[in-house]
Amino acid sequence: MRHILVLLILVSLTLVNCSDDAINGIAFQNKAEGDVIVNFRGESVEVPSGQVIQLTDIDKGEFEYETVYNIPAGATSASAEGEMSGTFSLGAGTKILVVYSSVFVEGTYTIYASVTTSEDQSEDWWDNIINPINP
Repeated sequence: MRHILVLLILVSLTLVNCSDDAINGIAFQNKAEGDVIVNFRGESVEVPSGQVIQLTDIDKGEFEYETVYNIPAGATSASAEGEMSGTFSLGAGTKILVVYSSVFVEGTYTIYASVTTSEDQSEDWWDNIINPINP
């Protein structure tokens, strides 16, 4: 009888932790020389140069974003290329990675944004954003 009671408790604890929806997340990785600020869901997400900011537990749906960037000292002109703004479409378990990079040549600063998404990658993919095997 005691074994059945323990089994029922373990099964109930397992079911409590189960969810119909997988967790969605977005990571902003800033490899650009200057800091970036992402306007997302009515908030400003500051991403300093060389840092990664992760947002988790985001509901399903479509969310617009816009990127604002700082121009480094000494720049005489600046431009932005790539996916600096757009719409994130999140389903169950969607992981999105936004990577910012830049070049600074002869006074001209150019920032680039690249967005990748994968709904079928393993959790290792998401974890390796913060802890890459080969930094």
